[in-house]
Amino acid sequence: MPQPDLTLTPAGPALAPRYREHPTSGPLTPALVRDRPPHHPPHRPAPRNPYLRLFALPGTRAFTAGNLIARLPMGMFGVSAVIMIAGRYDSYALAGSVIATGLAAGALAAPWIARLVDRYGQARVAVPATAYAVLGHLLLLLCVHEKAPAWALFLVAATTATSPNTGGMSRARWAHLLRDDPDALHTANAFEQAVDELCFMLGPVLAALLCSALFPEAGTLVAAALFLSGVLLFAAQRSTEPPIAPRTATGSPLRAPGMVPLLAVFLATGAIFGSMEVVALAFVDGPVAGPVLALQAAGSCAAGLLYGRARRTARLRTCLAAMTVLMAMPLLAASTGSLLALAGGLLVAGMATAPTMVTGMGLVQRLTPASRLNEGMTLAVTALLAGIAAGSATGGWAADHAPFPAFGFLVPIAAATLALTLCATTGVGGPRPRVRA
Repeated sequence: MPQPDLTLTPAGPALAPRYREHPTSGPLTPALVRDRPPHHPPHRPAPRNPYLRLFALPGTRAFTAGNLIARLPMGMFGVSAVIMIAGRYDSYALAGSVIATGLAAGALAAPWIARLVDRYGQARVAVPATAYAVLGHLLLLLCVHEKAPAWALFLVAATTATSPNTGGMSRARWAHLLRDDPDALHTANAFEQAVDELCFMLGPVLAALLCSALFPEAGTLVAAALFLSGVLLFAAQRSTEPPIAPRTATGSPLRAPGMVPLLAVFLATGAIFGSMEVVALAFVDGPVAGPVLALQAAGSCAAGLLYGRARRTARLRTCLAAMTVLMAMPLLAASTGSLLALAGGLLVAGMATAPTMVTGMGLVQRLTPASRLNEGMTLAVTALLAGIAAGSATGGWAADHAPFPAFGFLVPIAAATLALTLCATTGVGGPRPRVRA
């Protein structure tokens, strides 16, 4: 029988701690510090700030930085293409139609790209898909520079449809890392929504600055470089990439109970954003239209960060009810004829956006099978994009046929009311959402 190891302490001889053994009481002596296993560092209290706790996890800062770089161009490509095409062809109608073609093609291709990501992994699919999309943007740039026929622009715009859903891939990583901590996952979803708002606030401004200060194609070139380099950096962080789930017979996320009604709510919610953007731009109609509209994204970004610090998540119906009320603020402000009042109204209205989207995306994560998470979130984004397109068209019609200047601001209110009605009648986002394994 081996003899026990003894060590001297101020209180006298004592048993020396063995590997993985820790004293339950008594002073921490030099011998105990010397014998502490190397992979058991002294305990450090977790940061009180929930966002700091998120980024204390290994690898989270690296993949977030790469994803941020990759996501910023999403707010740059559209504005850059409009400036580039309109300047070369002297037609905003052509520019808008080409952009709409690219969005429509992307809406059709995005769920298939996301399904491949779920099946084969983020790094294996996202990098070639991004490279192909960047090539499409560069081909569009060359066609515009050489003033190719209009049909060529539509054809090339469709080749940009393979862009992966970078925001969805980042949310999937958080869902994997924080699968046993719903409070931390709520904070991570709020952070991701705030990043979305920040990118869509800064992206158009950066694109317009590059195109006007340098040359019309500069915005597309910089956006393409950022997109490809950001995805490469993001994909290189393999330690946080969700493992490939085994193929199951769960089928499409559309079969998940409550998923189709939730996507209908996302469709109506997208119409709020699309109509508000067009109506506000038409109402302001000047160089300050962009900064004024950016206040809506700023309000959403701030509200998202505050919502992420909350310890509980509101119900989707509650968020949509608040959005319906706050969407009346721009209408009331525009009725005064004051540009400053409209800026304040948009800032307040934007505060309902991020909490609604965080809650909605959280429901998507809970309703979607784990093996189809990227596909489920991409379907939600596709519904949003379709709603934005419909809202833009409706808002544009209302702005052109308005019986009074502020008439167009009724469209976002109607869209918010529709989203709330769909949520209430279908029961989606109730207190006990169905969770899929």
